[in-house]
Order: sequence, then structure tokens, then C-alpha cells
Amino acid sequence: MDNRERVFNFSAGPSMLPLDVMESIAGSLTNYAGSGQSVMEMSHRSKEFEAIMNDAETNLRELLGIPENYKVMFLQGGATLQFSMVALNLLRKTKKADYVVTGAWAKKAAQEAAKFGDIRIAATSEQSTFTYIPTVKREDFRGDADYVHITFNNTIYGTHYPYVPDTGDVPLVCDMSSCILSEEIDVSRYGLIYAGAQKNVGPAGVTLAIMREDLLGFAPKSTPTYLDYKIHADNGSMYNTPPCFAIFVAGEVFKKIKREGGVAALEKANNEKAKKLYDFIDGSAMFRCPVAEKDRSLMNVVFVTGDEGLDKKFTQTAKAEGLYNLAGHRSIGGMRASIYNAMPMAGIDKLIGFMKEFEVENRGQA
Repeated sequence: MDNRERVFNFSAGPSMLPLDVMESIAGSLTNYAGSGQSVMEMSHRSKEFEAIMNDAETNLRELLGIPENYKVMFLQGGATLQFSMVALNLLRKTKKADYVVTGAWAKKAAQEAAKFGDIRIAATSEQSTFTYIPTVKREDFRGDADYVHITFNNTIYGTHYPYVPDTGDVPLVCDMSSCILSEEIDVSRYGLIYAGAQKNVGPAGVTLAIMREDLLGFAPKSTPTYLDYKIHADNGSMYNTPPCFAIFVAGEVFKKIKREGGVAALEKANNEKAKKLYDFIDGSAMFRCPVAEKDRSLMNVVFVTGDEGLDKKFTQTAKAEGLYNLAGHRSIGGMRASIYNAMPMAGIDKLIGFMKEFEVENRGQA
């Protein structure tokens, strides 16, 4: 493929995928590994797909250092379905859970969970339009809560936890949809991690769930079968037909990450990309980032000019230069550059170059 046909896609999701992975997949799209069929066609019970699934789990476990006492599940329904599954499965004793609300998705997660139990907002930054991450300590959570829930990276507002909250013996549940595999993490600090794939992992359609085994098996009998984590864990993520092609692509991405130095190498590159962009914004006379510096996301860089009309002009003009999907979320406006793992430094450099030109051409308007 001629790379000149491709744009730099700064979408918050679905987002860029590694070009070499897509080209490799395209080469075997109609005949995978000599099987005479596409992964999209083959039985999920076939030996070919069984190998795809096993390799994907094995490589993900290695990349994240997932302990043996955790189950890895490839689910469907996105993080949104997880909002319900978490509550249904983990409100198992007192029916109490504490949520830290740091953005729109964290708020939706709490609202969904409130349908099933006693949900308390332990802390929130909503009063400041979610421009920072609250500092929470063990004593901020109820000791008898069944779990504590956080959203580690907030795509809309461009924030990210600079620390892992101490919840004591209360299991910590974490939505890592927009930062999974972008930085090294200690899985053992969490009871459950879930993540939609369409940011750093693969195409929309598969959702990762990494769950400590002792938390399985507490869903009430009234829980719909498909919403019981234990069903998926016991059936190797194949209780029903899984999102086969999305899992295949995710598995190919995992292989690429392993080949190229693992998550540590990605974290280093992501820090370098984000620093370069934030440094330019902070030194600009036109653009500014409204997020508290210590809480800034490596994945979603939000910025504004302070003039709604100028913001709109920026995103429209940028698209003509091959810089796509830079408009901020419709709820807050402004601009947002989502610079997930697959975004190369060349994309950052081109964006900064365009921002410099735009600032010169529109000086005095902001």
C-alpha cells in the first residue's frame, strides 16, 4: 500500500491500528495460514482458531505479567456492558460499591451500577469539568464495600491517574479501555481490569477482562447467563461464538508488541510523543491544555484556543492537511489528539508543524 494514501488519524476510537499488522492481515484475509478460509469464516471450534485464541491469551499474559490466579476473557459489548457485568458479579456481600467519578464514562459506570446496589461516589472532579484526578486514600472508601471502581484514563477530558488508589482489602476494579498496553501496570493490584479493544488493541468488537479467580462465581441466580463472568471463564471465552476476527487482529497486535520490546518500549515511546506535544502546547501563545499537569493523559491530549469559531476552523483546516479527527468530544468542544500506541512520532511532528502555521496565520484572533 502507498502510505501517501493514509492520513494521521487522531480519533479517540476506533483508532489507528499498526499499518504493518493490517497489511499482514490483508495478505492472509481470504486464506489464513493455508487453511483455505478466512478467520472471518472458520469455525470458532476449529483447531486453527483454537490456536489463535490460545496464542492471543498467552501473549497478553506475557505482555502484562498477568498472574496465574487471574482469568483472561475475550468478551463482547464493549466497556459499556462491563458497567452492568461488574455490578452484577461483584456486588456479592454487602451490595455496596464506591466509585471515583473522573469523567463521562466513569459517571455512566456508576449510574449503571446504581441499578443493582448501594453505589456511593467517593470522590469526583465533576465540579471542575473533570480537569483533574482527585486524590483518594484508603480511608475515603467504605471498608465493607464489595469493590471500588475507577476509570484509569479519561478519553473525553484527557486525564489519567498518576497513581493507583490504595483500597486495602477491597478489590479495585479498573476501566483501562483507553490506556491498556500503553504503560506497564501491576495487574496484582486489581481485582478486575476491563478494556474495550478499539483504542490500543484492535478493532471494535472484543473487550478484554482480566479477573482474579476468587472473585468469580458470585453472580445471583437471576443473572442472565451471558452476563456471568464465570460462564466465560469456564468456557475459555467460547460459551458462544466469540468475535473471532477482532480477537485475531488483537492477537497480531500482541505479537507485534512482543517483537518490538514489549509494553516498556511502548511506554517510553508514548511518553516521548506526549511530552513533545504538551511542551509545544504549553509554550504556545494560542493553544492551551486545561488539564492539571500531573494528571495529563499520555493517550488523549486535549487543547483549546479559547475561541469556539477558531477551534472549528482549526479542525476543518487540519483535515485538509491529512490530520483527521482532531475535534474534541461534542460535550466539551475544543480539540483532542488521541495518540495511541499506533500513532507514530511523524504524526506528532506533522500536527505540531500545522499548529505552528495555524498560530502564525491566525495570530490575534484567539
